[in-house]
Amino acid sequence: MLFSSSIFLHLFLPVLLVAYFVSPRSMRNGLLLTASLIFYAWGEPSLIVLMLGSAGLNFMIGRWIGDTLGTVKSRWILTFGIVANLAFLGYFKYAKLIVESLSSLSVAFGGVGLQVPDIALPIGISFYTFQAMAYLIDVYRQEVPADRKFVNVALYIALFPQLIAGPIVRYTQIADDLHGRRETLDGFADGVQRFVFGLGKKLLIANSLAAVADPIFDLPNTQLSMSVAWLAMVCYTLQIYFDFSGYSDMAIGLGRMFGFSFPENFRYPYVAQSVTEFWRRWHLSLSTWFRDYLYIPLGGNRCAAWRNSLNLLIVFLLCGLWHGASWTFVVWGVYHGVFLMVERQGLGDALAKLWRPLRHVYLLLAVIGGWVLFRADSFGHATAIYRAMFGLQGWNGFEYPWELYLDSGVALALAAGCIGSLPVLPWIREKLTTTESDAPAPMMAPRMAFTGALAACQLVLLTAVLIASSAVLAAGTHNPFIYFRF
Repeated sequence: MLFSSSIFLHLFLPVLLVAYFVSPRSMRNGLLLTASLIFYAWGEPSLIVLMLGSAGLNFMIGRWIGDTLGTVKSRWILTFGIVANLAFLGYFKYAKLIVESLSSLSVAFGGVGLQVPDIALPIGISFYTFQAMAYLIDVYRQEVPADRKFVNVALYIALFPQLIAGPIVRYTQIADDLHGRRETLDGFADGVQRFVFGLGKKLLIANSLAAVADPIFDLPNTQLSMSVAWLAMVCYTLQIYFDFSGYSDMAIGLGRMFGFSFPENFRYPYVAQSVTEFWRRWHLSLSTWFRDYLYIPLGGNRCAAWRNSLNLLIVFLLCGLWHGASWTFVVWGVYHGVFLMVERQGLGDALAKLWRPLRHVYLLLAVIGGWVLFRADSFGHATAIYRAMFGLQGWNGFEYPWELYLDSGVALALAAGCIGSLPVLPWIREKLTTTESDAPAPMMAPRMAFTGALAACQLVLLTAVLIASSAVLAAGTHNPFIYFRF
């Protein structure tokens, strides 16, 4: 079930909201857990067993760690918990890749191929497994006590707003909300606004650009022209941002409706001036997870330069592998790790001396180059796209012109995407707030009137986004979701 689906918007969410707010507070966590399991099992009911098994295992291990804190035993229990979670993730997500790779090696050396297992990938398994491990580690570090109620741990792992696409929430961030949150009208209204804008980002921008990028990526490699390849990559660069950040906005908004405060997941990453800064703005909940639970324990930057470079490569290799069970994802991760390593070793200082627009061009070219690996189905496909982008594909007499894909609707989505990827609204809000606080008393009334008019415009925009999103949804147009496979 997608947030951007009619069944969710017109049935699941309204019924849940009514049931939630008429229920006693003591029953609300149980109600949300039940709703989350229904949401998760909508397409595959058998997955409930996996979800509850993960919740039960981590609940018991968390209590076991809490009962043995200060002893060597707690460290061994934590190790068991992490290994168990990784084994769970490894079997369902990576067993197929491992067997395929071994089979290819066997055939290459004259052996026979292996039978590749057909294992269904549970939706969101990477997200909730990382949340479970964070809970165990934080209990071990005594940053949060082990919860004594199963319903709280299960809800933390299964909570439907961020279950299938994040942000990756840590138990320390919502422990107070799990035990005694207070829903407010302002919080609910803010959540609705955040959800609607996220829905618009997903349906009006990401989906419109996907309708261009996906058909181009499906073209035969020999029919990719330079202009079409660049159009596909620009569309995909904006698509993946608005798809994922839109879903994160919807998750954060839904959380606020129910009284939860989820962490922000994006801070306008495409305005970054380096790849290092990009990762301080992109998928923050994942990058900070790797920083706190892997990079720093490995030594972080408090070690020799060669060891720091190795730490970065290890982290980003695993980051790439986290995104998908494919070697293209692994190389994508290493690709970013190499950029961070080189920037740390001196390129960053050289970049700082460049003209700001040049630094921005560098960042965009580096990121777009990485998205080729992220989106391509294979290394051969990625190579063909690179060749087309650099004009090395040649001409075979039959190429698709870019005009075939770029109509007025796509142009509008591209323009909206470019503007929306910039912090325009926060800048306007900051300027208005600063102006109001510095304005002399006689000017306060006009300023307040202007602020009221701006709020009215925001309401009109919110309504327009909701109506347009509903129209797109009713039309049943292309509605993919990139991060479902992670």
